[in-house]
Amino acid sequence: MRLQPDKLMLRALRANVSVDQLAQAIERTGLEGDHARSALQNWLSGRDHPRCKAQDVAKLAEAVGAAPREIALFESRVTFSRGSTRKTRLVADLIRGKRAQDADTILRFSDKRAAVNIRKCLNAAMADARQYDADPGELVVTLSRVNEGPKLKRFHPKDRGRAHPILKETSHIIVGVEERA
Repeated sequence: MRLQPDKLMLRALRANVSVDQLAQAIERTGLEGDHARSALQNWLSGRDHPRCKAQDVAKLAEAVGAAPREIALFESRVTFSRGSTRKTRLVADLIRGKRAQDADTILRFSDKRAAVNIRKCLNAAMADARQYDADPGELVVTLSRVNEGPKLKRFHPKDRGRAHPILKETSHIIVGVEERA
C-alpha cells in the first residue's frame, strides 16, 4: 500500500486539517514529534522514507475523515522474475489503464510467459485492496511498471578453450491498483 499525496492533501483541505494535525495523527513508536512531521513531508513530496506503513495510512485517513482505500494505491511487486525486461514490458503495457478484472482476463489468456508473474502481482494487489473494503468491480490498474533486475552471468564452453558468455536476464514487476469512483 502506498499513500497518494495529492488525494490526501485534497481531503485534508476539505476537512480543514493542517499538516501539523496530520503529523500528530501518525505519531507512533519510532516516529514521534519532528520525526513524524519529517516523515509526513517526505510522503507528501513522493518519497517513501521512512516506509509508510498500512497503520500510518489508516491513521491519516481517519484524520481527514476518509477510508484508507480513498487515499491509497495498492501495489504489489514480483522481484527477480526470470525473463527479459523488454519482453515483460510488452505484457505489462497491455493491462495499464484497464479495469482490474479485465486485466486479469487478458493475462489469463495471454500466451506470453511473463503473463504468469504479472498476473500473480496483479492478484496480490487486488487482494490487498479487498482487505481495505475496496469494491473489486471499481479497481483500475493505474501502475504497471517493469524495471531491469540483475543479470545472471553464465558461460558456455567452446572449442580451443574459449568460453562464450550467456546473460540470463531478470526483471522486477510492479503493479498498482486503485479504486475509481
